Amino acid sequence: MTTVQAYRRLRSSGLQWIPEIPEHWRVVPSWAIARQVRRSPTTGDGIVTAFRDGQVTLRAKRRTDGFTEAIQEHGYQGVRRGELVIHSMDGFAGAIGVSDSDGKMSPVAHIYSVRDGEPRYFALLLRVMALGGFVESLAKGIRERSTAFDRATFKSLSLPVPPLEEQRSILAYLDRETAQIDAFIAKNEELIALLTERRAAVIGRAVTRGLSEVAPLSSDGPEWIGQVPAAWLVRPIKAEYTVVVGKMLNESRSEGDLVPYVRAANIQPHGLDLSDIKEMKATVPERTSLALRAGDVVFVEGGGGYGRSDFLTEDLAGWVFQNHVIRLRPRRGHDGRFLNYWLQHVRMIGHYEALSAFATIPNVSGDKLGRIEMPVPPLEEQRRLVEYIDGATKRTDDAINVARRGVEFAKERRAALISAAVTGKIDVRGAA
Repeated sequence: MTTVQAYRRLRSSGLQWIPEIPEHWRVVPSWAIARQVRRSPTTGDGIVTAFRDGQVTLRAKRRTDGFTEAIQEHGYQGVRRGELVIHSMDGFAGAIGVSDSDGKMSPVAHIYSVRDGEPRYFALLLRVMALGGFVESLAKGIRERSTAFDRATFKSLSLPVPPLEEQRSILAYLDRETAQIDAFIAKNEELIALLTERRAAVIGRAVTRGLSEVAPLSSDGPEWIGQVPAAWLVRPIKAEYTVVVGKMLNESRSEGDLVPYVRAANIQPHGLDLSDIKEMKATVPERTSLALRAGDVVFVEGGGGYGRSDFLTEDLAGWVFQNHVIRLRPRRGHDGRFLNYWLQHVRMIGHYEALSAFATIPNVSGDKLGRIEMPVPPLEEQRRLVEYIDGATKRTDDAINVARRGVEFAKERRAALISAAVTGKIDVRGAA
C-alpha cells in the first residue's frame, strides 16, 4: 500500500464547493482562522504585490513594467513576511498567497494574520477555491473579467481545517512533489526563451536587411531601425496602411444587433485564438467600418498583451473589433504578412516601451502606431521575405509549441495535485 492514498472515511462537509472532507477535519468560519491586520507602512518599505500565480513578493523581485505607480500612496499599509494576503480585485484569479517579504501594499490588498495554523496551507486552499470559480459565484463583479474578493466575501466563508500537523504534512508533501514539476517547467521555459530568441533573430535579420548579403545599405531611416537595403523605402506605417481603432464596449449606450468581436485577449503570442467568443452591439455602418478581412493585421493597443499582432488569413464575416484592438489594412503594393513580422520585430526589440504611457496603462495608441516607421521593400520582395521567414521559423515554432504544451500539462498536473492535497482527496500523513 502506498503511503499517499485516497481517503476511505469521508463525511459531509456542509460546504457548497467541497461536498466531502476527511471525517477528522473540522469546518471553521474564516474569521476564526484569520484576523485582518491593519498597520501603517514604515519609511523605506518597498512595494509588495500579490501576483496571480500566488506569489506575494516585493515588486522589485519581479517585473516592474506594466504597473501603475501611485503619485500619492493613500491608504497604503504595512505587510510582514508570513502574512496571508488576498488581492481584492485579482483574488478570484489566484492573487492569494503568503508574503515572503516585509513591505507595503496598496489598499486593494487585504492582509491577515493566521491563528493556530499554517498560512501557506490556507493560501493554497483559498486559491483552489478561487480558481475553481466559487469566489466568482459569491462576489460582486467590479470590472470585466474580474470579481471582488472583498473582506465581506472572505468573512462569509467557512473552510475545511485539518489538524496542524497534517497541514504541515500536506505542505511538505507538496514541496517535494511540486519541486520536480517546477524543475520541468523551468527547463521548458528556458528552452522556449532560447528558441524565441533564435526566431527573433531570423525575423529581425530578414525584415531589416533582406536576403542579399551584398546589397548596398542605407542609414537614412531612424537610428533604432539601423541600416536597411538602399533600394528600400522607410515610411510611417500610416502611409502604407489604414489604421483603425475598434469600438468601445458600452452596452448601456450601444445600438444595433449583437455580433461577435475580436478583443485583446483573443490575440495571443501564438496567433489569433477565437475559442472564447464574446458579443457586442453594432449598427450596420459600424459592422461595415469595423469589418475584418483576410489580409488585415490586428494589433493589441493596450493592457498586458499590448504590442501583440496577427495576420488574418481569412475573412471574419460579421465580426467587429473592440477599442483595445487596432486594424491595419494594407494599401495597394503591400503584404500584411510582412507588416506582421515587422511589428513582431518592433515588439521583440522593446521599441514599444519607449512609446507607451506608463503613467497609466501601457499602450500603443492608433496614432503612435501609425507614426512608427517601417522598411518598405518592393511587394515581390516582401512576399519572398515572408516565405523565407515562414520556412526558417517553422521548425522553431513547432519546437516552441511542443515545449508550451509540456508546460501547460505540467501546470495542470501541479494544480490538480495541490487541489487534491489541500482538500483531503489524498492522504499524505504517512508520506515519507
